[in-house]
Amino acid sequence: MSNQSSENMDIAASSADKRRTTHGLLAAFGAFFSWGIFPLYFKSFGDVPALEIMAHRIVWSLVFVGLIVLVGKRISQLKEAVTNKKTLMVFAATTLLIGINWLTFVWAISVDRLLEASLGYYINPLVSVVLGMLFLKERLNRWQIVAVAFATCAVIWLTVQAGALPWVSLVLAFSFGFYGLLRKMLTTESAVGLAVETALLAPISAAYIVYLMMSGTVMGGDGNTHSYDLPNFLLFFGTGIVTAMPLILFSMGAQRLRLGTVGLMQYIAPSMHVVLAVLVFKEPVSDAQIGAFIFIWIGLIIYSWDGIRNRKKS
Repeated sequence: MSNQSSENMDIAASSADKRRTTHGLLAAFGAFFSWGIFPLYFKSFGDVPALEIMAHRIVWSLVFVGLIVLVGKRISQLKEAVTNKKTLMVFAATTLLIGINWLTFVWAISVDRLLEASLGYYINPLVSVVLGMLFLKERLNRWQIVAVAFATCAVIWLTVQAGALPWVSLVLAFSFGFYGLLRKMLTTESAVGLAVETALLAPISAAYIVYLMMSGTVMGGDGNTHSYDLPNFLLFFGTGIVTAMPLILFSMGAQRLRLGTVGLMQYIAPSMHVVLAVLVFKEPVSDAQIGAFIFIWIGLIIYSWDGIRNRKKS
């Protein structure tokens, strides 16, 4: 009788693990797919300047994520984050980094440089490996060194061929890399962390929006009232949702999946960016960019293969 009961418990546990993994995969895919179609949303703003979009994105993200924190009864976590001086200093740094990352990405979309942006997010995992080595004393094995070398070759190749550093790619890769490094130092939940970061930027953003409205320089607004018309207001409001929801889905996925699985899935978003840039936005692709992408993809294949190989050994 006890053996039968034990077998039933094992089957139930196995079934629960499978459901947890399935939910994790769906959540993670939802997050990366959402990030992948981000350019379509931000492209719909037309001629609205990136800085104006950014200001609204911060304000409405704070509203949306603030509701999540409130409904989820995480006020105590929020208080703990803002009252701890050391934690708040780290959040000040992450706020600056994520602000630079968001602004650069939205600007790149608006000026038809999404292909450059996608390269940055391909480079990011390898940048994170290097940052881990430099700041967390993590050791690189020979295959990781080879993968990083291919990424370095890609940057050098682009620089030589174009005669200038691919700064959009590098800013996105390093700002998000350092952001991840600093957030690793904190135990604060992602939604609470985003609430703190957007709250730090919200006063400046709100003041900028008020200035635009008072000076009558809002884009897509009503020229008589100096305010936004309904379609544009809804677009701006939506930036809060499209910013917060993928982050929540990502958090759900990361809690239910192996880190290696999440690591491999992160290539979904930049791959979608490449497709959108070339097939939808009709951005020109230079031979230098093709060469750089080949270098990066080889590096990522080596990096991913090495990660899978090491997990099988453990």
